[in-house]
Amino acid sequence: MTYHVFNKYEKDGVEMFRVGSGYDVHRLVENRKLILGGVEIPHHLGLLGHSDADVLLHAIMDALLGAAALGDIGKHFPDTAAEYKDVSSIKLLYAVKDLIFEKGYDIINIDATVVAQRPKLAPFIPQMRENIAEALHLDLDQVSVKATTEEGLGFTGTEAGISAQAVCLLQKH
Repeated sequence: MTYHVFNKYEKDGVEMFRVGSGYDVHRLVENRKLILGGVEIPHHLGLLGHSDADVLLHAIMDALLGAAALGDIGKHFPDTAAEYKDVSSIKLLYAVKDLIFEKGYDIINIDATVVAQRPKLAPFIPQMRENIAEALHLDLDQVSVKATTEEGLGFTGTEAGISAQAVCLLQKH
């Protein structure tokens, strides 16, 4: 027997709000560009990956896809597919926006954090926010991007890699 409990966040049995979380990490290596939030950041190391390895956008995409119960970016853009080799993650973010909208959701907000010992990211955050907002057709105040270090601890603290985390809220339209 199936039980249904009334939820004030449902309308006619349809969930109105969905929350998603995303996480990504990539190794820092020589001879690669460092791309975060669609911004090329001057640094002697870049992120290793099949695409441009933009951990910030990957975490955001996973949060959005997860909130809509659509899997993760590996399902939609596998690293075994030649068409995604060195692809811009901004291009993938546009595609994720379309998937979210087709499933019947609007994005309410995104909050993301990049964890990197170096380089300092604060000067680049305004452009990252603008890139994300544009790709997702959001107002700038719907997109939060923060950066932090781990005080020299762990793989990010020793500059072996960079990680990012993101959460989002979707609403049925």
